[in-house]
Amino acid sequence: MQSYPMIIDGREVTTDRTYPVRLPWDGTTMAEVHEGNVASLDCAIRASLEAAPMMASMENGERAGLLQKVADLLRRDAEEFASLLVAETGKPLREARLETERAQQTLVWASIAARELRGETVPIDGRLAITIRQPLGVIGAITPFNFPLNLSMHKIAPALAGGNSVVHKPSEVTPLSAIRLAKTFLEAGAPRGAYNIVTGDGEAIGRAMVADPRIAMITFTGSVAVGKEIRAQAGLKRVTLELGGNCPVIIEPDADLTLAVERCVAGSFAHSGQVCISVQRIFVHEKIADEFLHRLKAGADRLVIGHPMQESTEISSLISEEEAMRVESWIEEAISVGATRITGGQRSRATIRPCILAEVPPEAKMSCQEAFGPVVAVNRYSDLADAIRRANDSPYGLQSGLFTRDLTRAFETARKLQAGGILINDVPSF
Repeated sequence: MQSYPMIIDGREVTTDRTYPVRLPWDGTTMAEVHEGNVASLDCAIRASLEAAPMMASMENGERAGLLQKVADLLRRDAEEFASLLVAETGKPLREARLETERAQQTLVWASIAARELRGETVPIDGRLAITIRQPLGVIGAITPFNFPLNLSMHKIAPALAGGNSVVHKPSEVTPLSAIRLAKTFLEAGAPRGAYNIVTGDGEAIGRAMVADPRIAMITFTGSVAVGKEIRAQAGLKRVTLELGGNCPVIIEPDADLTLAVERCVAGSFAHSGQVCISVQRIFVHEKIADEFLHRLKAGADRLVIGHPMQESTEISSLISEEEAMRVESWIEEAISVGATRITGGQRSRATIRPCILAEVPPEAKMSCQEAFGPVVAVNRYSDLADAIRRANDSPYGLQSGLFTRDLTRAFETARKLQAGGILINDVPSF
């Protein structure tokens, strides 16, 4: 069985402790990973501090070339990365390939951005004010389990494009692709210490990263609870947070129903719903609700459930059996307070059949919290203003979707929906 070390200062670093990475589908141990600690983090920060001036002194074109080279290598090794993603996340192979492709695109866009970094000259009161963009130094990146390659790239590529160095703490359950990625950066010619990987306990290492004054900025993707804790502890340190969601979609009576169903099936059940912008609440006009539910059920029931390495598989396991049990309990809780099960929700180990619930009360967890599972709540409405109010009745606000052929109504509704992004005739996506 392959053993995966940390990558610190351009070298493989091992410890006297390892832990298993298991395929969520059936619990098979896929690899052993060396477990880092706060001392490992200190080594990574020191290496990153040494590399930071080298990254800062590189010309924009050099940094752009480095990122493009990594993109080319990632394209060359795409099947290897996709297999690693399947092994650590349990997502279907077809989704792992898409994630690998998206990571390549992120690198290319970061490469373009690196070439375009420039300041401004601003005339004020007979003088010229000149602004320049300077690297911050060491960036601490903390990433989740659900998109361990692409969400890592969302942090690493822009940081390096800006001339910074990175200390990366991947999720302890999905570190394999990040470790392999660090080796790819070294192959591409990145300075030693420019990108360091520390594995192990997320809470202990994460707290130490946030508290360490040598790290100039923390970029985190994960739960709202942890994000709030990071924000409270960070003090004056720069922080970017991408947190949870409970994304709504409104479907008006004039919508293209075929398109709406197709996109809602994909948006609700991709990666078994383990996506921060997964469609969790659908508000459909009462005039078309029966037909929509009929088609949505048919679409959900057609999804192929199976081993993630099978080419035909569309739905596989959640990240763990514990998470599947939690989602199962949320489904049962919604039914106990008045929701109707339209289809799905049955659990086998870590896998749950795609589930549709109808008329879910607002107090149910499915309505007001982030499910992070293959389940969607469908509620009817008669008045668009009421649908907007119910869509906004959430502590989250990542994205919302709206299906209608009336563009005037679409833009008017978009201004009233309280979300960072409004997608018209599509579901939330990133």
